[in-house]
Amino acid sequence: MVGGSGSVVCEAKVVSDPVSLIGWFAYLEQQPSRIGLEASPLSHWLCAGLKEAGLVVELLEARHVHAAFKAMAVKTDRKDACGIAQLTRFGWFRAVHCKSLATQETRAPLAARTLVHTKRHDVEMSLRGLLRGFGLKVGKTTPRRFEARVALDRAFRKLEARLREQARVDERVRLWITTPSVGVLTALTFVSAIDHPGRFKSLRQVSAHIGLTPKRYQSAETDVSGRISKAGDHSVRTLLYEAANVILTRPVKGSGLKSWAVRLAKRAGQRKAKVALARKLAVILHRMLVDRTVFDASLAARA
Repeated sequence: MVGGSGSVVCEAKVVSDPVSLIGWFAYLEQQPSRIGLEASPLSHWLCAGLKEAGLVVELLEARHVHAAFKAMAVKTDRKDACGIAQLTRFGWFRAVHCKSLATQETRAPLAARTLVHTKRHDVEMSLRGLLRGFGLKVGKTTPRRFEARVALDRAFRKLEARLREQARVDERVRLWITTPSVGVLTALTFVSAIDHPGRFKSLRQVSAHIGLTPKRYQSAETDVSGRISKAGDHSVRTLLYEAANVILTRPVKGSGLKSWAVRLAKRAGQRKAKVALARKLAVILHRMLVDRTVFDASLAARA
């Protein structure tokens, strides 16, 4: 803990769980005005527990913390704690949104489904490679005929069934699936990324949060706009790009989005048009959630 002048008021080693931390803060004579936590796998759990106890907690962007500590010749946990306290005191950090428990529960089966889907493919490819060394070629097959994939297929089907059940009772998902090429998986993934729509002050912040806005470097006479930043949730960005690819390359009825994307593709090319369409889909889905309205093709196609 550091004071207003930056000097260390007190320090201690405490177990990283909400109960222990809350007990330590309650033991102190002087309560902290703000607590800084570096974003990590445990930070959302710790942040939620501390906020329930009435403490003011800020999650610090890990990349900003790493950049600030680059000049350290000696890096220790004690120096890191002191550095995070100083960053929190000055406010030289970018705050990270602490996702709600409901959003984390939605994200867990989505992450598990992605993991099982990846491992299922890895198992099949590994076995094909092993058999090929003996001159045995498996050839085209189906999951039912490929016995080594049976166990993973069962887990995969269970996870997909759970996600479909979850989508049936979620009002936000029922709104979003009225959008062309947006299915249950894309809608649920977008739910887990957005959490609370009111935390975005402008529509541009939505696409920037997902990493679909271009990077920019400006210094003196140099001003360069590069490719998209690819910051934020990779899974949301991937699924929105896939949805944009479906709209642009396959027949889509009742939507002016395809015509808008085709005109853009003629000027800038297919790849840029797909990225722009994915960015537009993110803004449309966010607006639909704020207004609680279904997809309107006439409004969506506007520039």
